[in-house]
Amino acid sequence: MAAVAPTPGSITLRPMTAADVAAVIELERELFPHDAWPESFFYDELAQAEPALSAERATRRYWVAEAASPEGSRVVVGYAGMMCVLPLADVQTIAVAPAAQGRGLGTRLLAEIEAEAVRRGAEDLLLEVREDNPGAQRLYLRVGFEQIHKRRAYYPDGGDALIMRKHLADPKPSTAANLMGAP
Repeated sequence: MAAVAPTPGSITLRPMTAADVAAVIELERELFPHDAWPESFFYDELAQAEPALSAERATRRYWVAEAASPEGSRVVVGYAGMMCVLPLADVQTIAVAPAAQGRGLGTRLLAEIEAEAVRRGAEDLLLEVREDNPGAQRLYLRVGFEQIHKRRAYYPDGGDALIMRKHLADPKPSTAANLMGAP
């Protein structure tokens, strides 16, 4: 994949399609050599997203970030995906090409996930991040996530994961509480 150092205004986000998987998996393997998702995972995730399923049945949403290459073509420089099964949403993946890091793209992708989670009515947004990835942890803390747990040996290479959560909305009162007149 060509190293493209985009300017923030030159990056566009759009829904990920099956046609993007080859570029995404190349970036995935570069960024996560010890725990990259197999190519089939991306196809499986996209099968649970719009337009493969109707909006009300789709539990996944994926995006790619594209930038113009020096030749004028569009190059995938990042991607992100989420799962939403109410009342929770989960960051399934988020990645930014090395040449595009430090320009706010990770924050922008995360904001896209959060906005979609809020739109769907999620109360909390969860994610797992490698304990040995302080850069990603700083991003998540900066935008309001808190560490709530640690999963030992979560990753295939034995690396630990920190579980983080961002509160998005107050829990909706249960139907039983509503029937009984509880506040």
